[in-house]
Amino acid sequence: MSRYARAPISAKMPRMGVTIGVTFRPQLPPEDLRGVVEAAEAAGTHELWLWEDCFLEGGLTTTVAALAWSTRLRVGIGVLPVPMRNPAVTAMEAATVARLFPGRFVLGLGHGVQDWMRQIGAGVESPMTLLREHVTAVRDLLAGRNVDVAGRYVRLDGVALDWPPTEPPELVVAGRGPKTVALAGELADGLVLEGSGTLDDVRRARELVDAARSAAGLPGQCRIVAYTPVETRDPDLARTVADQVAALTDAGADTVVLEAPEDAPDPRPLIELVPGLL
Repeated sequence: MSRYARAPISAKMPRMGVTIGVTFRPQLPPEDLRGVVEAAEAAGTHELWLWEDCFLEGGLTTTVAALAWSTRLRVGIGVLPVPMRNPAVTAMEAATVARLFPGRFVLGLGHGVQDWMRQIGAGVESPMTLLREHVTAVRDLLAGRNVDVAGRYVRLDGVALDWPPTEPPELVVAGRGPKTVALAGELADGLVLEGSGTLDDVRRARELVDAARSAAGLPGQCRIVAYTPVETRDPDLARTVADQVAALTDAGADTVVLEAPEDAPDPRPLIELVPGLL
Protein backbone atom coordinates (compact mmCIF):
# COMPACT_ATOMS: atom_id res chain seq x y z
CA MET A 1 0.00 0.00 0.00
CA SER A 2 1.21 3.52 -0.71
CA ARG A 3 2.88 5.44 2.12
CA TYR A 4 0.35 8.16 1.33
CA ALA A 5 -2.30 6.00 2.99
CA ARG A 6 -0.52 5.61 6.32
CA ALA A 7 -2.88 7.95 8.16
CA PRO A 8 -5.97 6.02 9.36
CA ILE A 9 -8.97 7.17 7.36
CA SER A 10 -12.41 5.77 6.81
CA ALA A 11 -13.48 4.55 3.40
CA LYS A 12 -15.06 7.45 1.58
CA MET A 13 -15.40 8.85 -1.89
CA PRO A 14 -12.98 11.48 -3.23
CA ARG A 15 -14.17 15.08 -3.19
CA MET A 16 -16.02 16.34 -6.24
CA GLY A 17 -13.87 17.82 -8.98
CA VAL A 18 -10.76 15.72 -8.42
CA THR A 19 -8.95 14.63 -11.57
CA ILE A 20 -8.21 10.90 -11.78
CA GLY A 21 -5.31 9.58 -13.80
CA VAL A 22 -3.43 6.33 -14.33
CA THR A 23 0.12 5.63 -15.37
CA PHE A 24 1.44 3.59 -18.23
CA ARG A 25 4.69 2.41 -16.69
CA PRO A 26 7.63 2.06 -19.09
CA GLN A 27 8.19 -1.45 -17.71
CA LEU A 28 5.34 -2.40 -20.06
CA PRO A 29 6.39 -2.89 -23.70
CA PRO A 30 5.39 -0.12 -26.12
CA GLU A 31 3.06 -2.45 -28.00
CA ASP A 32 0.83 -2.65 -24.90
CA LEU A 33 0.17 1.10 -24.96
CA ARG A 34 -2.77 1.11 -27.35
CA GLY A 35 -4.82 -1.34 -25.30
CA VAL A 36 -4.26 0.71 -22.15
CA VAL A 37 -5.18 3.96 -23.92
CA GLU A 38 -8.40 2.49 -25.26
CA ALA A 39 -9.33 1.05 -21.86
CA ALA A 40 -8.60 4.37 -20.12
CA GLU A 41 -10.69 6.35 -22.59
CA ALA A 42 -13.60 3.89 -22.41
CA ALA A 43 -13.62 4.07 -18.60
CA GLY A 44 -13.79 7.85 -18.58
CA THR A 45 -10.31 8.27 -17.07
CA HIS A 46 -9.37 11.94 -17.11
CA GLU A 47 -5.64 11.59 -17.74
CA LEU A 48 -3.01 9.05 -18.75
CA TRP A 49 0.50 9.75 -17.45
CA LEU A 50 3.69 8.46 -19.06
CA TRP A 51 7.28 8.86 -18.05
CA GLU A 52 10.72 8.66 -19.58
CA ASP A 53 13.23 6.56 -17.66
CA CYS A 54 16.62 5.51 -18.93
CA PHE A 55 16.70 3.29 -20.87
CA LEU A 56 13.11 2.35 -21.52
CA GLU A 57 10.61 4.25 -23.70
CA GLY A 58 10.68 7.74 -25.17
CA GLY A 59 8.27 10.10 -23.43
CA LEU A 60 7.27 12.18 -26.44
CA THR A 61 6.91 9.27 -28.84
CA THR A 62 4.59 7.38 -26.50
CA THR A 63 2.66 10.59 -25.77
CA VAL A 64 1.95 11.25 -29.44
CA ALA A 65 0.82 7.66 -29.98
CA ALA A 66 -1.50 7.80 -26.95
CA LEU A 67 -3.03 11.06 -28.12
CA ALA A 68 -3.53 9.71 -31.64
CA TRP A 69 -5.31 6.62 -30.30
CA SER A 70 -7.75 8.66 -28.21
CA THR A 71 -10.15 11.54 -28.69
CA ARG A 72 -10.86 12.82 -25.18
CA LEU A 73 -8.08 11.56 -22.92
CA ARG A 74 -5.51 14.07 -21.69
CA VAL A 75 -1.96 12.73 -21.77
CA GLY A 76 0.84 13.95 -19.53
CA ILE A 77 4.56 13.26 -19.53
CA GLY A 78 5.67 12.92 -15.96
CA VAL A 79 8.45 13.78 -16.84
CA LEU A 80 11.14 14.55 -19.40
CA PRO A 81 14.61 14.81 -17.78
CA VAL A 82 15.91 18.25 -18.75
CA PRO A 83 19.64 17.33 -18.91
CA MET A 84 18.89 15.11 -21.91
CA ARG A 85 17.55 17.89 -24.18
CA ASN A 86 18.29 21.36 -25.42
CA PRO A 87 15.33 23.57 -24.38
CA ALA A 88 14.81 24.71 -27.97
CA VAL A 89 14.28 21.07 -28.99
CA THR A 90 11.96 20.50 -26.02
CA ALA A 91 9.90 23.54 -27.02
CA MET A 92 9.79 22.56 -30.71
CA GLU A 93 8.54 19.07 -29.90
CA ALA A 94 6.05 20.29 -27.29
CA ALA A 95 4.68 22.96 -29.61
CA THR A 96 4.13 20.39 -32.35
CA VAL A 97 2.27 18.04 -30.01
CA ALA A 98 0.18 20.90 -28.59
CA ARG A 99 -0.85 22.05 -32.07
CA LEU A 100 -1.74 18.53 -33.20
CA PHE A 101 -3.76 17.78 -30.05
CA PRO A 102 -4.86 21.11 -28.57
CA GLY A 103 -5.90 21.06 -24.93
CA ARG A 104 -4.97 17.41 -24.35
CA PHE A 105 -1.21 17.50 -23.74
CA VAL A 106 0.57 18.16 -20.43
CA LEU A 107 4.32 18.74 -20.60
CA GLY A 108 6.29 17.67 -17.56
CA LEU A 109 9.92 18.57 -16.91
CA GLY A 110 12.22 17.40 -14.14
CA HIS A 111 15.78 16.88 -12.96
CA GLY A 112 16.03 13.25 -14.04
CA VAL A 113 17.76 10.58 -11.97
CA GLN A 114 21.21 12.00 -11.46
CA ASP A 115 23.05 8.66 -11.69
CA TRP A 116 21.46 8.07 -15.09
CA MET A 117 22.24 11.60 -16.22
CA ARG A 118 25.91 11.06 -15.37
CA GLN A 119 25.81 7.65 -17.05
CA ILE A 120 24.90 9.28 -20.38
CA GLY A 121 27.33 12.16 -19.96
CA ALA A 122 24.60 14.71 -19.16
CA GLY A 123 25.24 15.28 -15.46
CA VAL A 124 25.59 18.89 -14.27
CA GLU A 125 27.04 20.53 -11.19
CA SER A 126 23.82 22.38 -10.32
CA PRO A 127 20.64 20.52 -11.32
CA MET A 128 18.48 23.29 -9.78
CA THR A 129 20.10 25.98 -11.92
CA LEU A 130 19.64 23.86 -15.04
CA LEU A 131 15.98 23.16 -14.24
CA ARG A 132 15.22 26.84 -13.64
CA GLU A 133 16.94 27.92 -16.86
CA HIS A 134 15.38 25.13 -18.95
CA VAL A 135 11.83 25.59 -17.65
CA THR A 136 12.01 29.36 -18.11
CA ALA A 137 13.28 29.07 -21.69
CA VAL A 138 10.70 26.43 -22.67
CA ARG A 139 7.86 28.40 -21.10
CA ASP A 140 8.87 31.57 -22.95
CA LEU A 141 9.33 29.80 -26.28
CA LEU A 142 5.92 28.11 -26.01
CA ALA A 143 4.41 31.52 -25.30
CA GLY A 144 5.73 32.71 -28.67
CA ARG A 145 8.50 34.92 -27.26
CA ASN A 146 11.89 35.60 -28.80
CA VAL A 147 14.39 34.23 -26.31
CA ASP A 148 17.87 35.60 -25.71
CA VAL A 149 19.57 34.01 -22.74
CA ALA A 150 23.15 33.36 -21.71
CA GLY A 151 22.79 31.31 -18.55
CA ARG A 152 25.03 28.85 -16.82
CA TYR A 153 23.64 25.97 -18.89
CA VAL A 154 21.06 27.39 -21.30
CA ARG A 155 22.30 29.63 -24.10
CA LEU A 156 19.87 30.77 -26.78
CA ASP A 157 20.60 33.56 -29.24
CA GLY A 158 17.42 35.13 -30.62
CA VAL A 159 15.47 31.86 -30.71
CA ALA A 160 11.75 31.88 -31.48
CA LEU A 161 9.40 29.14 -32.65
CA ASP A 162 7.98 29.50 -36.15
CA TRP A 163 4.97 27.39 -35.07
CA PRO A 164 4.23 28.26 -31.45
CA PRO A 165 1.03 26.68 -30.14
CA THR A 166 -2.11 28.81 -30.18
CA GLU A 167 -2.72 27.52 -26.66
CA PRO A 168 0.51 26.62 -24.83
CA PRO A 169 0.32 23.21 -23.16
CA GLU A 170 0.08 22.97 -19.40
CA LEU A 171 3.65 22.94 -18.06
CA VAL A 172 4.39 21.00 -14.87
CA VAL A 173 7.58 20.41 -12.90
CA ALA A 174 8.39 17.26 -10.93
CA GLY A 175 10.13 17.13 -7.58
CA ARG A 176 9.72 16.83 -3.81
CA GLY A 177 12.56 18.96 -2.46
CA PRO A 178 11.47 22.39 -1.20
CA LYS A 179 13.49 24.31 -3.80
CA THR A 180 12.02 22.34 -6.70
CA VAL A 181 8.50 22.54 -5.28
CA ALA A 182 8.83 26.32 -4.91
CA LEU A 183 10.19 26.59 -8.46
CA ALA A 184 7.08 24.80 -9.75
CA GLY A 185 4.88 27.34 -7.99
CA GLU A 186 6.93 30.23 -9.36
CA LEU A 187 7.41 29.16 -12.99
CA ALA A 188 5.02 26.36 -13.92
CA ASP A 189 1.33 25.51 -14.03
CA GLY A 190 1.66 22.47 -11.83
CA LEU A 191 3.77 20.19 -9.67
CA VAL A 192 4.16 16.41 -10.02
CA LEU A 193 4.83 14.52 -6.78
CA GLU A 194 6.05 10.97 -7.25
CA GLY A 195 4.48 8.43 -4.96
CA SER A 196 7.18 7.73 -2.37
CA GLY A 197 6.08 10.55 -0.07
CA THR A 198 3.54 10.99 2.70
CA LEU A 199 0.38 12.99 3.20
CA ASP A 200 2.44 15.56 5.10
CA ASP A 201 4.62 15.93 1.98
CA VAL A 202 1.50 16.80 0.00
CA ARG A 203 0.39 19.32 2.60
CA ARG A 204 3.81 20.97 2.67
CA ALA A 205 3.93 21.05 -1.11
CA ARG A 206 0.53 22.77 -1.20
CA GLU A 207 1.81 25.46 1.15
CA LEU A 208 5.08 25.93 -0.73
CA VAL A 209 3.62 26.17 -4.24
CA ASP A 210 0.89 28.53 -3.10
CA ALA A 211 3.41 30.79 -1.33
CA ALA A 212 5.79 30.78 -4.31
CA ARG A 213 3.00 31.54 -6.74
CA SER A 214 1.76 34.42 -4.60
CA ALA A 215 5.29 35.83 -4.25
CA ALA A 216 5.71 35.69 -8.03
CA GLY A 217 2.44 37.60 -8.50
CA LEU A 218 0.90 34.86 -10.61
CA PRO A 219 -2.86 34.33 -10.84
CA GLY A 220 -4.67 31.10 -10.17
CA GLN A 221 -3.51 28.00 -8.33
CA CYS A 222 -0.67 25.63 -9.12
CA ARG A 223 -2.07 22.15 -9.77
CA ILE A 224 -0.61 19.36 -7.64
CA VAL A 225 -0.47 15.98 -9.38
CA ALA A 226 0.19 13.20 -6.85
CA TYR A 227 1.18 9.74 -8.01
CA THR A 228 0.07 6.99 -5.63
CA PRO A 229 1.37 3.42 -5.90
CA VAL A 230 -1.36 0.81 -5.57
CA GLU A 231 -0.90 -2.92 -5.06
CA THR A 232 -3.26 -4.23 -7.73
CA ARG A 233 -3.34 -7.69 -6.10
CA ASP A 234 -4.90 -6.20 -2.95
CA PRO A 235 -8.10 -8.21 -2.24
CA ASP A 236 -9.78 -4.99 -1.08
CA LEU A 237 -8.52 -2.96 -4.03
CA ALA A 238 -11.58 -0.77 -4.59
CA ARG A 239 -11.67 0.43 -0.98
CA THR A 240 -7.90 0.94 -0.88
CA VAL A 241 -7.99 3.10 -3.99
CA ALA A 242 -10.96 5.15 -2.76
CA ASP A 243 -9.22 5.74 0.58
CA GLN A 244 -5.94 6.79 -1.04
CA VAL A 245 -7.61 9.18 -3.45
CA ALA A 246 -9.68 10.72 -0.66
CA ALA A 247 -6.64 11.12 1.61
CA LEU A 248 -4.53 12.76 -1.08
CA THR A 249 -7.20 15.20 -2.16
CA ASP A 250 -7.92 16.12 1.47
CA ALA A 251 -4.20 16.85 1.85
CA GLY A 252 -4.22 19.26 -1.10
CA ALA A 253 -3.73 17.24 -4.31
CA ASP A 254 -5.81 18.30 -7.30
CA THR A 255 -5.04 15.22 -9.38
CA VAL A 256 -4.40 11.66 -8.20
CA VAL A 257 -2.59 9.31 -10.55
CA LEU A 258 -2.94 5.60 -9.78
CA GLU A 259 0.27 3.66 -10.34
CA ALA A 260 0.47 -0.13 -10.60
CA PRO A 261 3.56 -1.82 -9.09
CA GLU A 262 6.73 -2.37 -11.11
CA ASP A 263 6.41 -6.15 -10.92
CA ALA A 264 2.76 -6.07 -12.09
CA PRO A 265 2.71 -2.88 -14.19
CA ASP A 266 -0.53 -3.35 -16.15
CA PRO A 267 -2.83 -0.49 -15.03
CA ARG A 268 -6.05 -2.02 -16.36
CA PRO A 269 -7.17 -3.38 -12.94
CA LEU A 270 -6.98 0.23 -11.75
CA ILE A 271 -8.70 1.60 -14.83
CA GLU A 272 -11.66 -0.69 -14.10
CA LEU A 273 -12.16 1.18 -10.82
CA VAL A 274 -12.17 4.67 -12.34
CA PRO A 275 -15.93 4.92 -13.08
CA GLY A 276 -16.63 4.35 -9.38
CA LEU A 277 -14.34 7.24 -8.42
CA LEU A 278 -15.88 9.84 -10.74
